[in-house]
Amino acid sequence: MTFSEHLLYLREKRGLKQTDVATAIGVTERGYRNYERGLREPTLSTLIALADFYDLSLDELVCRER
Repeated sequence: MTFSEHLLYLREKRGLKQTDVATAIGVTERGYRNYERGLREPTLSTLIALADFYDLSLDELVCRER
């Protein structure tokens, strides 16, 4: 699963709108939408906010496996 697919999965699993997540992590809805579409990559501070929002480690958030 790609990072963008994982973001979509996490959001839909919780029944949230893109606006909900964007507001919670402090980015625009358009910016968040671009993350889900794989058009842009979030900054480190946004990745941390996403990980905190979804209560995941950064590795879990970005689908990193050893």
